[in-house]
Formats: sequence, C-alpha cells, structure tokens
Amino acid sequence: MIPWLDTHTPFPDVSEALTTDAPGLLAAGADLSPQRLLMAYKNGIFPWFSEGQPILWWSTDPRMVLMTDQFRISDSLKKTLRKIERSREEGGRWQVRFDSAFEEVMRACAAPRRDGPGTWISEDIIAGYTGLHRMGYAHSTELWLDGELVGGAYGVCIGRMFYGESMFARVTDASKIALSYLVRFLRDKGVTMIDCQQETGHLASLGAAPIPRAQFLAHLRNSIELPHITGWEPIAPLAPAS
Repeated sequence: MIPWLDTHTPFPDVSEALTTDAPGLLAAGADLSPQRLLMAYKNGIFPWFSEGQPILWWSTDPRMVLMTDQFRISDSLKKTLRKIERSREEGGRWQVRFDSAFEEVMRACAAPRRDGPGTWISEDIIAGYTGLHRMGYAHSTELWLDGELVGGAYGVCIGRMFYGESMFARVTDASKIALSYLVRFLRDKGVTMIDCQQETGHLASLGAAPIPRAQFLAHLRNSIELPHITGWEPIAPLAPAS
C-alpha cells in the first residue's frame, strides 16, 4: 500500500518508497501544479505514470545520474559536433538554441516513436512543466536544421541541480547533440550532476551510472541551496562538451 495524496498533502519521506513489486514507488494522487512539482524535485521525487493511471510519484534507489565530467561522446559524434559548430559560427544550416521552443520540445518528446507508442507525457504534464518554464525552473535545449526543430531535451533546474526529463530526435544523433551542448553549459555553470532518474542502457552508454539514493539526496540538498543559474539565452548556442 502507498499513501494517497490530495492537493494539500505533503509527500511522505522517500525512505517509505516501495522496495518490492514497484521499487521506488512512493505515493499517488495530488496534482501536477508547478508548486507540487517543485516540492517533488527538491525532495528527490519525480512523477511517472501511464495513461489511465493516477499520478504516481517515485524516488528510486539506486538513482541513475550523469556526472557532467563523465559525459561520453563517441568519435563519430565528435565529428558531427565539429561540423555543427562550424555551421553555427558561420550562420549556416544548423543552430542550437536554449528555451526558444520549450513546449514544442515537450510535445516532440511526447510523440509516438518508431520503437513504441508515445511517452507518458500527457497534457497535464505539459501544462505543469510549461508552468515551471515560465517561472524559470524548466529549460529546453534545441537543435534546429534549416529552421526546423529536429532534436532536443528538457528538464528542471533548481540551484545548481539539473533534473533531466526527456529527449527526442528526428535526425540521427539529434538528441545526443542537444545533450552535448546542455552538458557543456551546465558544467560551465558549476552543475556537476544531472539526475537521469532510472537506469537504461542508452544513458549508461553516455556515461551515466547508478548511485545510492542517500548519496543522491545528499548531493541534491547541497546543490539546490546554491544560487540559481542565470544566462539561459534563447538563441545562444554553446560549444559542445568534449
């Protein structure tokens, strides 16, 4: 059994999350308001549920994270990044932007994919995170080709802690390219850890690894107290991570 939350119920302590059946499941219910989402992220909790389910709140143990100095780029991706950087500098076909199309990135992440149905990103999720975006807590990184959005990622940033949410690609390696620019930006701003939530082979191939929840929470508590990141410029592409 897990607790049912109404709109005014605080989250239970993450130590109460299930350890069997649905490991990491903490609670259900409440809402997806920006205020509730901020409360969740500050406590190491995230929403994740499928269509037809109630809102489910999770705090996984271990927690998948990407240390920004451990981000891995393949040799082939390095070549692509150099090409895109030259194009960007010369005003060519490729552009990288931050926060110029946040909702469009979310909807692209929610779209059906070749390897399965659409993601769990519902209209309520989109509304909640676009609310966070307007408050300055949620951000997107975007890859554009000939004026068309072809890849991107979005997540939540509190202090010097970044929580990655989802990525999409419409051309080869587009999500990895967008992530490369984001990692470089965050690293330069003093962010050392990106929360990836759950373990996948794709994330592991990029350098992410699981750590104990207690270690994750200790890092989180220190990082969210640091000054909030500024300088998210809508059309300010940054050099790729190396």
